[in-house]
Amino acid sequence: MATRDTIVIGASAGGVQALMTLVTALPADLPAAVFIVLHIPADSPSLLPGILARESNLPVAHAINDEPIRRGRVYVAPPDRHLLIENNRIKLVHGPRENFHRPSIDALFRSAARWAGPRAIGVVLTGAMDDGAVGMRDIKQRGGITIVQDPSEAFMASMPLNVMRKVRVNHSLPLREIGPLLYTLSQQAADEEGDHPLSDQVEIKANIAGQPLDSSELIASIEKLGKVSQLTCPDCHGALWEMRDEDILRYRCHVGHAFSAERLSDGQSEMLEMALWSAVRALEEQMMLSRRIVERARRANHNRAAEKFEIRAQEAERNSSILRQLLLGDGKGAISDPVIENTDEMSLP
Repeated sequence: MATRDTIVIGASAGGVQALMTLVTALPADLPAAVFIVLHIPADSPSLLPGILARESNLPVAHAINDEPIRRGRVYVAPPDRHLLIENNRIKLVHGPRENFHRPSIDALFRSAARWAGPRAIGVVLTGAMDDGAVGMRDIKQRGGITIVQDPSEAFMASMPLNVMRKVRVNHSLPLREIGPLLYTLSQQAADEEGDHPLSDQVEIKANIAGQPLDSSELIASIEKLGKVSQLTCPDCHGALWEMRDEDILRYRCHVGHAFSAERLSDGQSEMLEMALWSAVRALEEQMMLSRRIVERARRANHNRAAEKFEIRAQEAERNSSILRQLLLGDGKGAISDPVIENTDEMSLP
């Protein structure tokens, strides 16, 4: 009899404290393996296993590529690697970022839906934006159980709320109740896997994240998922395909980068800001060069040239000032900053 032996957990801003509370409540005889993705910078060391191990009744460690999965253990995604489940083993890949993140919550959840099916339990905790929503839907469609932290107590409620908007979750609970519920659910029999067949979309997206495909296969897979749009990828500047999805608007490029519409909008804002700062730099360089030409022209009594380049310097200065004011946000219509997720483990006890 198959039981619910695969627990996948995703968290972002405020997630370390939430994970500490949840993991502490899991008993030593938990008959399931626990997999955790916390959004962390790619170039920062992760202290999460040590932090969680202080109070955990279960062994906690960074996941190791190709190690066999064992029940009663907590596996944490290392920085800059997707943590995936494949054939009862762990797979770590440096695949394309999803929603600007590697490790990705959606990538882990999707792999759990693919390989564990009804045995999977998905948990989304505090965090910004909508990461985890698509992965939770995959788990739900495969007959797994879906749980979110009560948004009213979350440090940042966006992630749980977005999951609840897009998925009819099984449970929305305070943190202190999630651990005991996981223990109860992990002892229950799971549905037969054949009752919840794997969709082609989940299979294709899992292959894209796992990167077993060559370039032509990857592009063909993306084309099966959607239609090419007029938008470009903020990560690699390639063409984006709009996914065929009636419920959640999402995009992927032929490299494999994936975005929700909200995350893509943030990425475009960052690209626009970079372009505007480049314009400010070019205008200020034009101003400095024009004034240098003015100095030389006046010394040589070339008054017409001096007047011409003085006008050009003034126009460049005026235009750069307008752009700078827009970028610094001191007027109407200023570019707003995207949401910044504070996941700095170094600041925690």
